[in-house]
Amino acid sequence: MSERPKPDVTLDCFGLTCPMPIFNATQKLKEMAVGQVLEVLATDDGIVADMPAWCQRTGNEFLGSEEDDGEYKVYVKKLVD
Repeated sequence: MSERPKPDVTLDCFGLTCPMPIFNATQKLKEMAVGQVLEVLATDDGIVADMPAWCQRTGNEFLGSEEDDGEYKVYVKKLVD
């Protein structure tokens, strides 16, 4: 990821395992406005594959991910209500 997106909302999913980070992100995105960016913080490496797949299914935009010492940040832009 070249430049980190500026998140409007950050969701802490540290310590949660699949499917909870995706489930919690889904719930949080329902509260957000179209065009806003959600940053999800996770320790489960499954989020790196799960979030792009979820975005493809739901019509939201996967903006990228980064990893630092077992901590993951993924970015999603809400495109649909």
